[in-house]
This record gives sequence, C-alpha cells and structure tokens, in this order.
Amino acid sequence: MNALADRLRALLPRRADYRGLRRSWPRDLAAGATVGVVALPLALAFAVASGVGPAVGLVTAVVAGAVAAVFGGSRVQVSGPTGAMAVVLVPLVAEHGPQVVYPLAVLAGLLVLAAGVFRLGRLLEYVPWPLVEGFTVGIAVVIAAQQVPHALGVEVTGQENAAAAAAVAIGGFLAAPDPAVLGVLVLTVLLAGVLPRLHRAVPAGLIAVVAGTLVAELAGLDLAVIGTLPAGLPVPALPDLGGVGALVGPAFVVAFLAALESLLSARVADGLVPGPRHDPDRELVGQGLANVASGLCGGMPATGAIARTAVNARAGAATPAAALTHAGVLAVLVLVAGPLVARIPLVTLAGVLLVTAWRMIERHNVRAVLASTRADAVVFGLTAVATVATDLVTAVEVGLAASAVLALVHLARTLSAAPDEVPAGLGPHVQVYRLDGPVFFAAVRSLAGLAADREVRVVVLRLSGMTLLDATGARALRDAVEGLERRGVTVLVKGATPEQARLLTAVGALGPVAARGHVFDELPAALVHAAEHAAREPAVPGCVASGRPAP
Repeated sequence: MNALADRLRALLPRRADYRGLRRSWPRDLAAGATVGVVALPLALAFAVASGVGPAVGLVTAVVAGAVAAVFGGSRVQVSGPTGAMAVVLVPLVAEHGPQVVYPLAVLAGLLVLAAGVFRLGRLLEYVPWPLVEGFTVGIAVVIAAQQVPHALGVEVTGQENAAAAAAVAIGGFLAAPDPAVLGVLVLTVLLAGVLPRLHRAVPAGLIAVVAGTLVAELAGLDLAVIGTLPAGLPVPALPDLGGVGALVGPAFVVAFLAALESLLSARVADGLVPGPRHDPDRELVGQGLANVASGLCGGMPATGAIARTAVNARAGAATPAAALTHAGVLAVLVLVAGPLVARIPLVTLAGVLLVTAWRMIERHNVRAVLASTRADAVVFGLTAVATVATDLVTAVEVGLAASAVLALVHLARTLSAAPDEVPAGLGPHVQVYRLDGPVFFAAVRSLAGLAADREVRVVVLRLSGMTLLDATGARALRDAVEGLERRGVTVLVKGATPEQARLLTAVGALGPVAARGHVFDELPAALVHAAEHAAREPAVPGCVASGRPAP
C-alpha cells in the first residue's frame, strides 16, 4: 500500500518544479507573455480548422495550458490545440457535430491519464534518436510552411498539405509582390533572430510582434490582422455522454496522438533548455488531466505543442511558471485587450514562428546523425520526409518500421557461423563450428554453410556464443543437423542454455542428439568424445563442404 502511495505521489506536482523561480521569474514572465501572444492566433486557427468555434480553441489553450503546466512533467512544455489534432478531429466533427469534442476530450484524457499512472511514458525511450531528430526537422519544416501564406500575405485555399500551400503562396506572391508585407516580415524576422544574440533574456518574439504592429499602424499599412476575438470564455458545463459508446475507438486515436505528440514535444524541449529532463509518466498524467479539464470546460482535445514549447524555451523559460503565464496572458487578452490584440498583423506572428522553426533544427545533431551510419541516416530522412508529406502519426509509424527493419538486417549480419580452430591431435576427422550472435528468422541464411569437409566424421556445434534463438532459428539448426547426419556425420552439441535447449527440443533439433548422449556442457568433454567417436567410425565417402556428393 505504501509503495502504491509513493508511486502516485511521484506523479504529483512538487516544490522542486519551481526551483530557481526567484531568479528566473522575469524571464518566465517574459517568455509566457511571448508565447501567449504567439499562441492566440494558433488557438483560434486550429479550433476553426477542426470545425468548432474560435472560443473552443481559446478555452482549450487557457484551461489545458494551465492544468498541463501544473501537473505535467516538463518544465517548459506549452500545451493547447495543435494542427495534428485538428486533422484527427475534422472527420469526427463532420460526422457527429462540434459538440463531440467535449466528451472526446474527457475520454481521451482519461486514457492518457491511465497510461501515465501505469507508467507507459517510458515506452518512448525505445524510439530511436534518428527518428526523433527526423521528426523534429520535419515538424520545423511544417511549422515554417504553415506560416508562409501569412508571411507573404497570400490567401491559400484547397491545399491540405502545408508544403503545397507554401509553394502556392510563394507563386502567388511572386506574381503580385506586396512590398509592405515583405518589409514588416523582414523587420520581424531580423528582430526575432538578432535580439537573442544580444542577450538570451530579451523577449525577442514579443518585441518583434510589438514593433511590427506599431510599424503597420503608424504607416497605415493594409495588412491582414488577427481580427475580432470572442467576447469571453464559455461557461463550464458537463459534456453530453449519451453517445459515448461510439467514441471509444476515436478516443483511443486521440489519446495516442495526444500522448505521442506531447512526449515527443517534451523530449525536443529537453534539448532546448539546460537542467533536468522531463518525467514522461508525469507528462502523461498532466496531459490527461488537461484534456479532462478542457472537455469539462468546453474545450477540445489538446497536446503538448512543439512550436509554442520551442518559443517558450527560446524565450528563456526555466519553470512551469512560464506556461502558466502563457495561459493567464491568453485569458487576459481575450477578456481585456481583445481590441488591441485584434490589430496584430498575421505577418508578424508568422515571422516569429519562421525564426522559431529555424532554431528548432539542431544542425550539429543533424550532422551527427547523417555521419553515423547509413541506416540511421535513412531513418532520419524517411521520418523527416513523411512528417512533411503526411502527418505526425504516419511519420512516426514510417520511422519505427524503417528502424525495426534496418535493425533486424544489421542484427542478422552479426551472426557468425564458421569453422573454429580444432585442437592439435584430433586429426582431420573432427570439425568444430562456432555460432556467435543471434540465430533468428532474419539470420537463418547464415546457417546454410554448415557442412562437413570430405574426411570429417564428427561435427561439434559450439552454441555458447549464441545470444538469441527463436523458433525459426531453432528449426534452421534442426535442418542443418539432419542434413549432416543424413550424410553420415555425427553431430555433438555443446553450450546450449536451458532455455535454448528447451526450444531446440521443442522443434526436434536436440531430442535425437540428446538421446545418443551427444549434448555437452563443456568443450573439452565434447572434444574427447568426438575424438573417440571419430576413431571408431569409418570415413564417410562423398561428404564435402558444399553438401553435394563427391565426384
């Protein structure tokens, strides 16, 4: 009982989460304010893209952002509506109506919460590093591509893929250039990119947004702006759970995406800020509670958001106070400063996110992956391309599948099945084969060379170096043993572990050998028996290394 209590207590917030806040609070407040301004149009846009009203996106960013900041396992993670989640929600909203997002958020939140309690967050540790780097690069490209239409002031419709929309926007801008948009964009990018080089604590994104807005207002530029905001946040209410049975399947999909994107985002954030790494189980608990709270308060499913998390980290955030500030800033902007925020040009926000996307790519990590092995470079490239061309879930599936296949190919090549040195005095009638490495389904072709030389009467199979054995490998060993014995060669087996012996016996490879007393634990005993047996047996004509009859 005490162990369970300690386990649950470890998943709750603690004072250590805010260690150093007395020194970092100015940076945390500045970072939170910057992220709040950047997150506002994203919360609105993703909610509208999902088929629900903009107020749903705002309540999600405020409620889910605050709850995840308090209960999550990452110090700088920022949560809210995301583009990947919007893609999943669109068909569900079209089928069930906008109200479906509320119970869906609650159900998915409970599933993610359960995953955290049962400590499933550690499963991400099995995701290869090249996949994470490829995912990060792909996400950075997608974020940049999503901002290109706003950055150039070109409206693009009918393009679901961000890269395709960016290409259309660039073509439209080249056909009809707008110097005003380009000027504000360059100003924003320069400020957001250069100011952090002067001092990391400078809220470069916020300064860039304010500067771009002032230039646009003072010069009277006709630029697309955020526009009118909702007058307030919706009143919390219990969602309708009448049709919950039909949402169980979609809830698992949403929960998987929420967990995956949040954990990957938190893992990316670890590389952006110094200090302790995130706790994946706590992060799942936080995201689960955030989704439950969002659904109960009239919000949509939320996840950790890589773009906003990167902005937060790059702006100097050090504790969860920054993400809490982000939620508070959004609430204040909605309730108090709506008319002022409505005048912010979209091009300034796009410029800040373009710089953020560029900084998300750790060039030294990319070079290290590409210079490591060909397999790692392939996984990196496939994941990055799939992230840009498809979606997050598909990209991770592609990366994992490629990693698994290439790992199996590499593992299969490590199997060595070759003649070992025979001690002097045994003569030419005894041959020793040593198996080193994994004997499994992908490596069985290496066993095809097990054959005896012309004068060999006894073959000793040394299995002590066999690190892995599956049913296919055991069957291949059985076939090799039967092939040798059909040619009159006696087989002795040495060094199989109890588990390997059980599997070899189950497939019929060890039973006949053991019945003759030809299974040994030590090599000297096996060699002595081999020598005695070879001396008693006549030579077997026609037994050659290739296994074909001698001419």
